[in-house]
Amino acid sequence: MASWHTDTFEILDPRFERLALGNVHLEKLATGFRWAEGPAWLAAGRYLVWSDIPNNRVMRWDETDGSVSVFQQPSLNANGHTVDREGRLVACEHQGRCISRIEHDGSRRVLAERWRGKRFNSPNDVVVKSDGSVWFTDPSYGIDSEYEGDAAASEIGASQVYRWDAASGEVTVVADDFVQPNGLAFSPDESLLYIVDTGCTHRTDGPHHVRRFRVGADGKSLAGGEVFATCAAGLYDGLRVDRGGHLWLSAGDGVHCHAADGTLFGKIRVPETVANLCFGGAKRNRLFICATTSLYAVYVNAQGL
Repeated sequence: MASWHTDTFEILDPRFERLALGNVHLEKLATGFRWAEGPAWLAAGRYLVWSDIPNNRVMRWDETDGSVSVFQQPSLNANGHTVDREGRLVACEHQGRCISRIEHDGSRRVLAERWRGKRFNSPNDVVVKSDGSVWFTDPSYGIDSEYEGDAAASEIGASQVYRWDAASGEVTVVADDFVQPNGLAFSPDESLLYIVDTGCTHRTDGPHHVRRFRVGADGKSLAGGEVFATCAAGLYDGLRVDRGGHLWLSAGDGVHCHAADGTLFGKIRVPETVANLCFGGAKRNRLFICATTSLYAVYVNAQGL
């Protein structure tokens, strides 16, 4: 079976052979960006949006004709995106220092911008739970310089992980022991939450790993937080979990695929540093990859949640 795989896939464990389709190649869909990030698939429109953070814009790729256009500019240096259960686009804004959502009528609504009266640093990545709550990370990257936002001192004085309650609008801290929390994703049954820490960008001996938390019975709290996997090629950044519970993580040499037991069992080779990714397409079996200056895609034998 492995002989049918192209050099797009690196098989490290026989289990990855089931996920890597034969005779499939990585495709470059678009290029010319400064730092491609935050992809999200809008199923109703059959298009993908993603951030070009330094250029202060969100781009759009149309599946029907392959065209690329500007979806939003200025974007307030938007970074991570996700789509909620009603099909609304939720964004992490560096410059806005908030979590916002595009409503059904096209208007922008700020969901959360402060914790205990203090502004967030620069929300980075976001995921929506089935109860409508929004979970997001808040490192300092967007306020560290003028490149991806507005340089500023942290008002909170820490980089934490938060939960926004859809019913009350309350913002609570769910994890406060990160250096620079980054990508995050729930397991298929939402019993686990995986969160990346890219703290080595700010500390010489800082973390470059993904941690695994158990979601409490109340659905609102976290426990545990052990290191699930450490990146050996650059940094883990954004990630997604497929229906089988496998983790697909962005890394310096491509996309790393981990089994639910933590084993790195395969890679998708990408010629640029990968920042983030998401599943999309009619069957949610196409992996869209934001890698530095370009947008790539590859079909896999797995489906996104």
